[in-house]
Amino acid sequence: MAQGEIIVRFENVSFEYGHNNPILEEVSFPVRRGAKLTLMGQNGAGKSTIFGMITGALKPTDGDLHIGRGVSVAISKQVIPRDQLELTVREFFEKCFPKKVYDIDPKIDAVLEVVNLKGHEKLHDRVVKSFSGGQQARLLLASALIQDPDVLLLDEPTNNLDKAGVAHLTDFLKKYEKTCVVISHDAEFLNSFTEGVLYLNIHTRKIEQYVGNYFDVVKQITAQIEKENMKNAQLAKEIQANKDKANFFAMKGGQMRMVAKRMREKAEEMEEAKVDVRKEDKTIRSFTIPSQPELTGEILNISAFSVLKNHKPIEKTVKLSLKKKCHLLLAGPNGIGKSTLLEALATGKAKGTKIADGVRIGYYRQDFSTLDFNDTVYQSLARAIQSVDGKLDEERMRATAASFLITSDVIHTKIGSLSEGQKGLVAFAQLVLERPGLLILDEPTNHINFRHLPVIAKALDQYEGAMILVSHVTEFVKQIRIDEVLDMER
Repeated sequence: MAQGEIIVRFENVSFEYGHNNPILEEVSFPVRRGAKLTLMGQNGAGKSTIFGMITGALKPTDGDLHIGRGVSVAISKQVIPRDQLELTVREFFEKCFPKKVYDIDPKIDAVLEVVNLKGHEKLHDRVVKSFSGGQQARLLLASALIQDPDVLLLDEPTNNLDKAGVAHLTDFLKKYEKTCVVISHDAEFLNSFTEGVLYLNIHTRKIEQYVGNYFDVVKQITAQIEKENMKNAQLAKEIQANKDKANFFAMKGGQMRMVAKRMREKAEEMEEAKVDVRKEDKTIRSFTIPSQPELTGEILNISAFSVLKNHKPIEKTVKLSLKKKCHLLLAGPNGIGKSTLLEALATGKAKGTKIADGVRIGYYRQDFSTLDFNDTVYQSLARAIQSVDGKLDEERMRATAASFLITSDVIHTKIGSLSEGQKGLVAFAQLVLERPGLLILDEPTNHINFRHLPVIAKALDQYEGAMILVSHVTEFVKQIRIDEVLDMER
């Protein structure tokens, strides 16, 4: 790890959201100048909270947070705030600065070049929401870089980026000379440039520090868990042996009762010596997305679609028919119109396509806008189950929620207050309850903990209805049966 001066220091920092919802407890760690670190931890552990404190958006409930004098911080968030989607690119960048910056256009050009977003046209007057998810991810990164900060915070920067975008960002970060802290679930990406890990343990609510690249750290953590499990198994055997002896001596009566008492006390001491194995290493349970049972024949027909070239739509013709058990991968670079086509299909507004009557559509959007952020998780899942069954089967709803780690303490939380990863798990729970005939998935790996991805891939691989998938994560797509590929660039 770079041995520069310490420029950010957490000293026994605690933080809680409202009363009785502790996120961090007495967290201490330093960040040195020039360090490149990964911030790891389960969905909802509080990673974005730590970023919020470094930027000053959140204040510690207790403890001290020191940022070096004159040290500037900028963050590239996971998503563009909804109230900024109507801004032009120029207005979006102007918002990054507290004071008016004169002659900002050349600065904008320079950072758009860095994030590989310079087209043939001037982008300054284009509205932010007219960009694709991948292009918006690049704008977010550029909005942090334009501030030229001493500490660069990146929250899930590879979400929505295509292969070229990830390669470009990786190359940039390898050469980057300032301090950088990254939250990401993309193992290959992290491994290519980080040199240390800050691991936020959701169970102890503390930060553990590891030196080494990402894969080294995952190995260290796995080994530690195995060691803790072995120690507990050994103790459990000894505890049982002591209890058996205690029962045997107690039966003998007289002096032996004292021996039995000592045996029981020893068993209790050992019980206390058991270590709490990391509870955050839970993975979602295997699940099935049931498909709409009564469907037969063609579910979806695509004869034409539009692609965007230089921001202008071009019509293309194609012959595609999707029946049950047919999985289609929609491919193409950022900005070509994949999400636009998926949205048009989900809302029944796609020209040149026909969805059979009575088909239920399950739609996973990359920005989670199919979820109502003002609903509680309970309301959202209840609505999903009632839309199909006409009544609420509370037991099935809660069992489904629990399999996605949505526990009783989370189920009455508003969706808008969940972490992005938790929103993703709610969206999957909803699909299970909706039993769709056509499943439309737009970047379903975004924000999701890497441990859950093989489980999700298996569920999609086994899905029996018709499916359309957009994903730039090759490792994930490899695990899913794909029957047809529509490359929108060809």
